[in-house]
Amino acid sequence: MATPHALRSERGATLAELMIALVVLSIGILAVSQLFPAGSRTEVQARSTSTASYFVQEKIEELSGKTSADAALTVGRHPAGTAFDTLGAHGTWQRFYTVTAMPAPLSTMKQVTVTVNWTFLGPRSVTSTTYLRR
Repeated sequence: MATPHALRSERGATLAELMIALVVLSIGILAVSQLFPAGSRTEVQARSTSTASYFVQEKIEELSGKTSADAALTVGRHPAGTAFDTLGAHGTWQRFYTVTAMPAPLSTMKQVTVTVNWTFLGPRSVTSTTYLRR
C-alpha cells in the first residue's frame, strides 16, 4: 500500500514548477516576436531598393531609344539644377540623370548616369551608368 507522502508526489506539477515553465515560455515568445519587426524592416528596405532599381532601368531604356540630337541627351544634369523627377504614389523616390560627352577616342559615345534617391532609415540611393552611341 502506498503511503500518503508517495501519492502526493505523483499528483502533478506544483505551482512553482508551473510558474517557472510560464516564465521560460514567455521569454521564448518574446525572443521570437523580436524577429518580426526586423524582418519587416528588411523587407520594406529590399522592396524600396528594387523599386528604385526599376526606376533607374526605366529611364535608361527610355534614353536608349532616343537619338543623340534629342534634348534629353544634351550634356548636363536633367532636370537642370537641383530639380528631380518625383516618382511613386507618394513621391517617395527622386530621380535625375547626368549626360557626359566622352573624350576621344570615345567621342562617339555619351555617358549617362541615372540616380534615384529615397529615404528609409536614412538616405538611400541607387545609381547606374550606361554608355550610348551618338
